[in-house]
Parts: sequence; C-alpha cells; structure tokens
Amino acid sequence: MPAPENTVRRSLLVASAVLLSAALTAPAALAAPKPSTSPSATPPATTSTVGGARLGQPGTQVNLASGVPVLPKELSARSWIVADAESGKVLAAHNAHWRLAPASTLKMLFADTLLPKWPRTTEHEVEPSDLAGIGAGSSMVGIKEDETYTVHDLWLGVFLRSGNDAVHVLSAMNGGVEKTVEEMNAHAEELQALDTHVVSPDGYDAPRQVSSAYDLTLIARSGLQKKDFREYSSTVRAQFPGETKKNKKGKKVRGAFEIQNTNRLLAGDTDVPVYPGIAGVKNGNTTNAGATFTGVAERDGKVLLVTVMNPSKNEHNEVYKETAKLFDWGFEAAGKVEPVGELVRPRSVAQAGARPGPSASPGEAGGAGDGVVAAGSKPVASAASGGGADGAAVALGIAGGVLVLLAGGAFLVNRRWPLPDLVRRRSRP
Repeated sequence: MPAPENTVRRSLLVASAVLLSAALTAPAALAAPKPSTSPSATPPATTSTVGGARLGQPGTQVNLASGVPVLPKELSARSWIVADAESGKVLAAHNAHWRLAPASTLKMLFADTLLPKWPRTTEHEVEPSDLAGIGAGSSMVGIKEDETYTVHDLWLGVFLRSGNDAVHVLSAMNGGVEKTVEEMNAHAEELQALDTHVVSPDGYDAPRQVSSAYDLTLIARSGLQKKDFREYSSTVRAQFPGETKKNKKGKKVRGAFEIQNTNRLLAGDTDVPVYPGIAGVKNGNTTNAGATFTGVAERDGKVLLVTVMNPSKNEHNEVYKETAKLFDWGFEAAGKVEPVGELVRPRSVAQAGARPGPSASPGEAGGAGDGVVAAGSKPVASAASGGGADGAAVALGIAGGVLVLLAGGAFLVNRRWPLPDLVRRRSRP
C-alpha cells in the first residue's frame, strides 16, 4: 500500500496514541466461558472462540480449494497455527485454543509486559534473593550474585539463552515474582489471550500454567510492535558479562563470554538449516510442555507467524522442522486460501476502534533506530550497550535472514496491524 502523506501519518499516530492511553476495556464478547486452567490430555470438544468459531473446533481447520496447496504431511504437533502477522488472518490451525503447557515461549509475555519498564542502560546489582526460587534444571545464562548487569544484558539473557536467572532478576527489579505474574496475567487479559494463565514468569512447569497456540501467536504479534523486542528476538549472538576476578597482578577484571540464540531456525543446527527470512521469536522445552516454538518470518513482502506446540514425533529439533514446513505452506498459500479466523486486537484498541502502532522502550525512539536498517539503505552495525549484542548479528543477521521491524505511520491503513518500519536485514554484500 502507498504510504500516507506525512501530515496524515502524524495525525494518525497522534490519534492512536490518545486512544491507546485511554486503555478502555472491551467486554469479552468473543470469549467462551472461562475454561479450566489445567491442561487436558486430549483436545476438548469445545474451546474458546476468540478469533472465530472455526478456531474453537478440535482438529485441523483450513479452507482447501482449487489452487490452495495441501497441508504438509506428518505434522505431529498437538496444536499449531499459521497466521498473517500484519492482517491478523489465520490461514490454518490445528487445535488452536487447546490449553497446553507453554514452556519458555511464555517469556514472550514476560517481555511484552516488562520491556517498557526500564531504559536498557539501567544497572542492577544482583542480590542472593533475586535468584531464589529458580526451578531445578532451569536454563540459565550464568548470572552471578553481587555482580552488576544492565537491563540490556538481562534481556539478552532472556531471549538468547532463555535464562530463568535473568527472568528472576528482572522480576525482582519489578517488585517480585508474585507482582510480575499478576501483571502478566492482566496483560494477557488485555491482549485477549484468554487461554493463558501464568504461574511462573519464566515458563517453568507449574500446576495450572497454560497457554495455547492462538494466544502465543497473539502475544508474539503484540511483542513485535516493540523495537527492543524485535531486536532481542532476532539477535543471533551476543557478549554477556562474566564474573569479576583478580588477574595475576591482583587487579579486579571482568571479562565476557559469548551466548548464542537457542532458536534453531535463527541460528541453525546440524539437522536444521537457518530458515530464510526468519526474524525470531521464542522457543521453549520442558518435561511437561515438550517442545514449543513461535516464529516470525518474511518472504516477498508477506510476514507470517507460526506457533507449534509439543510435536509427538520423537526426532531431534522436530518442533523447528514442523514450523519450517508450516512456514513453507503459509507462504505458498497466502493470497489463495480463505482464512479460518483472525488474531484479535487488544481490548483497549478494539474498543477504541484503532490499531496500535510501534511502541518504544524508555529512552528510545520508535521505528528504525539502533541496530536496524531503513528499508533500501545500506546495513550499519549497531553499537550495543552494556554487555553488547554482536553488532553484525543484530544489524546484518545471518545469510538470507530478514528482520521484520514494524512500520510506524501505516498501521491504521486498511485496518491492518503491520510490522512497523518494514526493515529488512540482509546478508553481507
């Protein structure tokens, strides 16, 4: 779509900001009666109908017709969804509202809730109490007591290494785990992610903690409106502060070590190539949840979100393999298949009748900025603060990678919710 004139764009941005600040709450007219927060062993006969009646039905929902490619064979996930990230149209789904354990994909909600709280340069000295209550066997980034970290460091630990220690430190900075969980549940309600019930902010297995493929996709779509969320979820590798030690001369020095993103479609693995156009978002794996993943990718101007939960096929990296198959199908089917539902807007935005635009974390400007490249311009590496993300990894990414950054100014056009500043991260020249 052609971009609106600057004056119109500014007016739309101002109007949207006013409407969003009102934070009006719409009734949950689309929601089914509040279901149990305990995950079921088999798909319920009826689930929430948020997003459309078809999405409340068990099994695979897709409108196959002439010219529409058939769905991939051998999909074993208990639940999955393929959606257009901009228009919100759900192209196909399987048990979309089945409430299942989310594992660390729940960290997307944690980030979407807490990212706006502090500038990335904010520093925090870790106290022993900050690391209390972390579950046994948790994924950790390696935070040490009595060391000081920037908020930027901590978010890198959350997104790249899925560090439960980083989640607990940020929760402590936010007033504690209980307060953070309360805020996450409230934010889920605002997003109309009504299948989601948070017990532990890091996604660690906990009784009654559930989400759904539909909700995780809603949450990812909301998070991708934030510049920092987009940057962190697309960072392949970064330097993370180490422990302060004395060198041979007795002087205290603090080194750093490299951390890599555990999203295999972004970083690659022996049996999973980097997916062309991938730009995040978050993976998870626990005993109860199995493997879970939500990803965003772009191809030929089309941006898709795919969520896959708990494949039963016992193969290495199966969740990524099934996600890649669904991305391939979605890009081929886009523009041909009639949707089976939609990703709903947050309650305040739906009530106000407006679409949200890109939001900025404290101290940053929305839209293209540090670590991003304006469409059509030459890539420039970012200067990372604190522990410092690898500038080349953030700005250039991996060969064939595409960073989708949401486009301010066009988000009210044709009732779409686009990914602002459609900024593409290209391979090195």
